Amino acid sequence: MTSKEAVTLGSAGLSMIDVVRVARHDARIELDPAALAGVAESRAIIDRLAGDPEPHYGISTGFGALATTFIDADRRAQLQVSLVRSHAAGTGPEVEREVVRALMALRLATLMTGRTGVRPETAQTYAAILNAGITPVVREYGSLGCSGDLAPLAHCALAAMGEGEVRDADGELVPAAQALAAAGIEPVRLAEKEGLALINGTDGMLGMLVLAAHDLERLWRTADVAAAMSVEALLGTDAAFAADLQALRPHPGQQASAANLRALLDGSAIMASHRGPECTRVQDAYSLRCAPQVHGAARDTLAHAQSVATAELASAIDNPVVTLDGRVESNGNFHGAPIGYVLDFLAIPVADVASMSERRTDRLLDRARSQGLPPFLAHEVGVDSGLMIAQYAAAGIVSELKRLAVPASVDSIPSSAMQEDHVSMGWHAARKLRRAIDGLERVLAIEVLAASRALDLRAPLEPAPATAVVRDLVREHVEGPGPDRFLSPEIDAVVELVRSGAVLEAATAVVGELA
Repeated sequence: MTSKEAVTLGSAGLSMIDVVRVARHDARIELDPAALAGVAESRAIIDRLAGDPEPHYGISTGFGALATTFIDADRRAQLQVSLVRSHAAGTGPEVEREVVRALMALRLATLMTGRTGVRPETAQTYAAILNAGITPVVREYGSLGCSGDLAPLAHCALAAMGEGEVRDADGELVPAAQALAAAGIEPVRLAEKEGLALINGTDGMLGMLVLAAHDLERLWRTADVAAAMSVEALLGTDAAFAADLQALRPHPGQQASAANLRALLDGSAIMASHRGPECTRVQDAYSLRCAPQVHGAARDTLAHAQSVATAELASAIDNPVVTLDGRVESNGNFHGAPIGYVLDFLAIPVADVASMSERRTDRLLDRARSQGLPPFLAHEVGVDSGLMIAQYAAAGIVSELKRLAVPASVDSIPSSAMQEDHVSMGWHAARKLRRAIDGLERVLAIEVLAASRALDLRAPLEPAPATAVVRDLVREHVEGPGPDRFLSPEIDAVVELVRSGAVLEAATAVVGELA
């Protein structure tokens, strides 16, 4: 399935790759008619309860600490509108378009389960907004990750009502009413329970987890490519990556990373040149020799996070929820702890993989440890500084990544007059993980930049075919060794090669898919 093909959304929800396609590639959403019929059936239950003189939370009562306040029938539509308006209280910079699209698509997926009690036309409005490329303006701060990502989701619901601000398909900031009218979308008029159903979910933090997992699948493999280039440039050995040695500690991620390193280094004339009896090196430094152990543990951490995301994607998060047998029950499924924990967990290997990468970069630049390379890979030592300050940049990023690895989910600040007295802070865990992934991309890019220059300086010896093609890709964007140049644009050029997946694609074109 290509990114341009439509995603059919039924009662079973979205897959991880479908979330990415909708969020990043503007894949259209088509709503399954059978699932829409199920949505209508659960709405009929809400309509019956709305006429009941007994109070029902979220239907004929207030919310949170006001849950015991009965609301007369003629005020309930206003109740839902007031809920959305008051909860659209985000502040700070705008959240990225892909995050807003992901959280909106995931909220729509929950609506389509038939467990929230919304009307079919409300779900159809959300699909229409996404398909029109309209993006509600969501702000950085406002969610505590409990009772759902309330503020972020409320900003989306507000836009569906034709209020607030959005970015249109061209990225222009316009009033929501104007954007909806231009797209031929009728603003939704909320009925009982609907305002609550639109804001009570973990969709923001889950969307960011799915996007992060997608990125880290690429970055763990890119880290293997960078490590292979550095091992080779530093005249290291691939002996420690042998399959029988790795089998002595059978973690699946470690096995995968070691296999990648063996494939990437296969056929290296540089490595072959120092394998004779005259070589006195017994073993490499940890940042080289232990790459499969660290990169592998990162993979295993990601696998756990993906299992949590998969369970969450199969969930129907709302409070109250319409059960399969037709009851409407309060619950605590909106609590973001499961997602918040793994978002925090992932920040640890992001920091550690980057830390190991920076240590390899430093080794490439230190003439005492680089096995004969010039200091800082400089052209004219003393006159030129080479890549000295590139390592400073990597070190500064790694220091920031260590701070970002401090968990957000261990914190809780009570809210709603102590009714919501324990919250997950999962949204904040997700926001810092996104920043951390950006840092990891930059640190790996600096290693690839340094290793490419070091491989050039090993000439006439030739690197392995896979590492050579990555070096050649870098050379299409960055000149080789020579006098000092304006370095920042060169770093950014390689960052884009890492971020776009071009570095990984170049290597896999030679060795096939990496594990």
